[in-house]
Amino acid sequence: MRAADLFEEGVKVACIARELRVSEKSVYEWRRAWELGGRDALCSKGPPGYDCRLRPDLQVKLAAWLDEGPAGHGWTDDQVWTAARVRTLIGRKSHVSYSVSGVTRLLHRMGFSMQVLARPAADRDEDAITAWREATWQEVNPAGGDRRVRLFRGRSGCDRSAAQGPYLGSARDHPDGARLRPWPWAPVGGRAAVLPARPARPPVLRLRRHTGRKGERRSLGESDYIHLLDGAHHLFKAPLIVVWDRLSTRTSKAMKALVAEREWLTVVLLPGYAPEVNPVQGMWAHIKRSLANLAARTLGQLETLLRRRLKAPQYRHSILGGFLAGTGLALDRPN
Repeated sequence: MRAADLFEEGVKVACIARELRVSEKSVYEWRRAWELGGRDALCSKGPPGYDCRLRPDLQVKLAAWLDEGPAGHGWTDDQVWTAARVRTLIGRKSHVSYSVSGVTRLLHRMGFSMQVLARPAADRDEDAITAWREATWQEVNPAGGDRRVRLFRGRSGCDRSAAQGPYLGSARDHPDGARLRPWPWAPVGGRAAVLPARPARPPVLRLRRHTGRKGERRSLGESDYIHLLDGAHHLFKAPLIVVWDRLSTRTSKAMKALVAEREWLTVVLLPGYAPEVNPVQGMWAHIKRSLANLAARTLGQLETLLRRRLKAPQYRHSILGGFLAGTGLALDRPN
């Protein structure tokens, strides 16, 4: 529509392409359509592709069937709707065949979303989490602001329990002809990151490779964490406020001594069992989603893939900002 306004003003194609950040070929196609059919010819015609196989009236019925719950349709083991169960339900009721991924896209178009079972930890303190949001976070991020850089710290690991996705493949998908099962990952040890509260700054990431030698530590230790923070301090050239969880390694006497030696470092602990207030957890979930059903042949292959996945978010500031927005923590600092 902006291009149509510029066509009416007689602006040149090259200027329009530069202003709208598109190719000149696209602008020429828009102008040709505009000359033949006016502004209506430029309106969106919807996403391309085939029409939905499930008629609108059947979609309304499907929503009603889902509201009845799995027990109403013969599943009594548990009351969780999965894409495979919805696929079976559609086949029984409407005699329309869908794939599991097709059912997922259908449910998204109908307004359904993935839900996680509510299994709160027994030691979770809701009052402490609320107090941390309202009081502690305001101290970490005062309205006036200062020159200290706020960092959220989190860690994750890839062990030998591969995350399972909706599809595990078949014999023809694997070069060796072996059927893909939940594949054991080669041990890589721990991954750590510090995510700045300002998305314009890149996260600082560290990957520790575990080779399986006798006596070698699988996870990150105090020295690994402090080297990560030293690297962040060298990168940002400013005092740091680090917000991290209560992992035993980060609350040990050795870590407290290392933190006390650094005047530029302030550590704030998150409340227990509250991953939803740490945006780094959202980043790890985003990265791990692309590693489901991974069949890594060698440790080097897995390490290369992890480094590539960790590097990608450094150049996508909108995604990094989304991780912080998902926690509900507001940034009041003007700078």
